[in-house]
Amino acid sequence: MEDNRSSRALARIEQALERIETAARQPKPGSAPSGAADFERLRVKHDRLQAAVQDSLGQLDLLIEGTQG
Repeated sequence: MEDNRSSRALARIEQALERIETAARQPKPGSAPSGAADFERLRVKHDRLQAAVQDSLGQLDLLIEGTQG
């Protein structure tokens, strides 16, 4: 039962990550990058967010492995 809950939780996290990445790629109304500097700033911000999410997923994997013994 715990495996099923863990699998469902991971699936929901992965779906949320996909939604976040999709939203990050979409320009916000009235805030489209005006040049290379803006684009670079957004790319760096996206990279940091993606790294943070990957780190969180790694920590979650370790927690799940710990509960499975």
